[in-house]
Amino acid sequence: MAKRNYVLWLEEIDKSLHEKVGGKAVGLGELIKAGIPVPPGFVVTSDAYKDFIYETGIAGFIKHVLEEVIISGKPEEYEKASELIRSKFVRTPMPHKIREAIEAAYKELARRVGVEAPRVAVRSSATVEDLPEASFAGQQDTYLNVQGVEEVIEHVKRAWGSLWTARALSYRDSLNVSHEQAYMAVVVQKMVNSRSSGVLFTIHPVTGDEDKIVIESAWGLGEFVVAGIVTPDSFTVDKETLEIVEKRISRKEKALFYDPRSRMNVEIKLPENDEELEELKAKHPEIAEMIEKYAMFPEAQSITDEEVKQIAAFAKKVEEHFGTHVDIEWAIDADIGSPEGIFLVQARPETVWSKKKSAEKAKEELAETVKEGEVLVRGVPASPGVASGKVKVALTVEEAAKKMEKGDILVTKMTDPDWVPYMKLASAIVTDEGGMTAHAAIVARELGIPAVVGTGNATSVLKDNQVVTVDGSRGVVYSGILKAEEEEKPAAPTALPAEILVNLYPVTATKIYMNLGQPDEIDRYKDLPFDGIGLMRIEFIISSWIRYHPLYLIEQGRGVYFVDKLAEGIAKVASAIYPRPVVVRFSDFKTNEYKRLIGGEKYEDLEERNPMIGWRGVSRYITPKFEPAFRLEVRAIKKVREEWNLNNVWVMFPFVRTTWELEKALKILEDEELYRGRDFKVWIMVEVPSTVLLADEFAKMVDGFSIGSNDLTQLTLGADRDSALLAKLGYFDERDPAVLKAIKMIINAAHRNNITASICGQAPSVYPELVEFLVRNGIDSISVNPDAVIRTRRLVASIEKRILLEGLRSDR
Repeated sequence: MAKRNYVLWLEEIDKSLHEKVGGKAVGLGELIKAGIPVPPGFVVTSDAYKDFIYETGIAGFIKHVLEEVIISGKPEEYEKASELIRSKFVRTPMPHKIREAIEAAYKELARRVGVEAPRVAVRSSATVEDLPEASFAGQQDTYLNVQGVEEVIEHVKRAWGSLWTARALSYRDSLNVSHEQAYMAVVVQKMVNSRSSGVLFTIHPVTGDEDKIVIESAWGLGEFVVAGIVTPDSFTVDKETLEIVEKRISRKEKALFYDPRSRMNVEIKLPENDEELEELKAKHPEIAEMIEKYAMFPEAQSITDEEVKQIAAFAKKVEEHFGTHVDIEWAIDADIGSPEGIFLVQARPETVWSKKKSAEKAKEELAETVKEGEVLVRGVPASPGVASGKVKVALTVEEAAKKMEKGDILVTKMTDPDWVPYMKLASAIVTDEGGMTAHAAIVARELGIPAVVGTGNATSVLKDNQVVTVDGSRGVVYSGILKAEEEEKPAAPTALPAEILVNLYPVTATKIYMNLGQPDEIDRYKDLPFDGIGLMRIEFIISSWIRYHPLYLIEQGRGVYFVDKLAEGIAKVASAIYPRPVVVRFSDFKTNEYKRLIGGEKYEDLEERNPMIGWRGVSRYITPKFEPAFRLEVRAIKKVREEWNLNNVWVMFPFVRTTWELEKALKILEDEELYRGRDFKVWIMVEVPSTVLLADEFAKMVDGFSIGSNDLTQLTLGADRDSALLAKLGYFDERDPAVLKAIKMIINAAHRNNITASICGQAPSVYPELVEFLVRNGIDSISVNPDAVIRTRRLVASIEKRILLEGLRSDR
């Protein structure tokens, strides 16, 4: 019976066992009881945790550390206490009787799923989390792709230790929750080896039709669907009959799969013929075998009609369980097969559609107001409504900045958070790639503007200044202007619900930072597993919140307005993620971008043929004409740190060219009484080759380097980053040997001088192989776009583990 106290299977769990198994496990158990399939697994109960800490003496050690280390409640005290306690968990051997129970359960799981050593997710399930009065979402850890008994036992201990993170300690203190009452259960579930995966909605996300279920599907893991990297297959199902009423099969050229040899997720180009399949077999034989077995080809339907109906049936049960419309992430396990291998891996309430307006009325209004015209392109209907305007085709954010004006139709390949300022200018959005859950679709629905995504060819068919009408409800772009009556916009969704973010990913030695441009977005992303903001661009605050040229405001005697609004935007982010650091990059507008601000024409009379390498970055700050404007930015930083006591705000200088200009810029900081110190770090972006060649000299002046891979690539290779031709010909590539050599030089110079080496460019968000290069060369932190935080953390963890294993093997 003792073993049963240590392990319970998910199907044995109900609400009465909350104290023993925690909130997460109870939720899974209740879903199983409702007939909803979730990945099989077991729970290491809180009884095991209690026996572990008391029998090994850890309980007394914890009490001693908390009493001796946490005196005044400062962030550094919580960090120190956390490090001491968590390392104690890792070093302490697992008692035999608990080890025996976990080992037996893991072997039974292997028998149940028919896999000798199944990969599992080890997830925390704290007994104080998920209570109505205290949400502890995101405070503890989750470990993915754990394999073998020893790894499971090791990660159970790590999950237990994550009950004592600095954030969890501080959070419990802030809510007056006793540390002694905090116990931890651990869920161990089989990882789904996704053959196919995707998302679904139990209400049509575009029309609001409550009688329809919309399922999106693609090959492999679901990240590419959620991130909009592939255009998924789409199925519309009648909720009553479960019959498929509409089907759209897309061309899916690539997919993400787990590679058992490297023990990491890899992006695979799906083979078009036998020759490409044979090439894939040589590189990734296990993945190639699965692709061949299930005929995973670009044009093939990624799930069968029967699987569509089965997934829809499960969705109905979830909706009944929640009592509201839901959106769901699902996957089909290649190891188990269909239908037994269909699992729901995430479910949350759908938040977009307002119930004030029925779907039928919306469709009738559109039918009355839109007349059929010449169809130019078709795609996925992603955000409802009709809008007309001039097309602006933009393949890069910089191109959008040059072209976009209020009311234009933004046409691009795909978007990410960097595009938001220009998406807000648009009256409609059209993309080549993505599905209903792509970034462009989500943001368009938030903004209440029409969007058509996944067209495949919009950027080549549509031309700049061409007048078109975008019908986001039908997924069609027409030629000319077709008038539509103004319709009621659906309510914008709230911030991402906490339940989507409860799973913290593995702890990594390499810090995972996040890039951010729009302060309002922090509410959506604050619970993602990132260690800080590695790049906060303030250009959005200036262009959208302030809107005036700073020199114009100074002339009008309104410089304080600039300081207050900028400080407000920075503080919104810093307070949301405190005590994690926020590296604020001083403004890096180019001349043409500054000119577009109100009053900018007067102060930006310089016509630069190439603003990209013109008067930008530090060269602006030290120029007598612009220095007063830069001082406003510095005062905003000081206001946030001193008046609002947000000492987690650091700064970064962009586009540094010379040591003498940086010296002058640092002198301005000191003039404004901002001094480098233990909790105020000054970084520079390394984007210009001169900073690479003189890295040792620059390192003596600052606390950190952050590599701007876009500009560094452009200037190292002499390739205009805005040139589609050069990019197509392969010239603009952050993986070029010259760029990689420059990056390695930067990291080495930083470490020689005991300062931080980071990267904040786009490249790590796109190229997994570059991430591996960075980790192997010892970079301290990697800052990526929000949609890449989770997969980058997982990737970095697997790379670090592989490096450790290689070291161990080489010592044999």
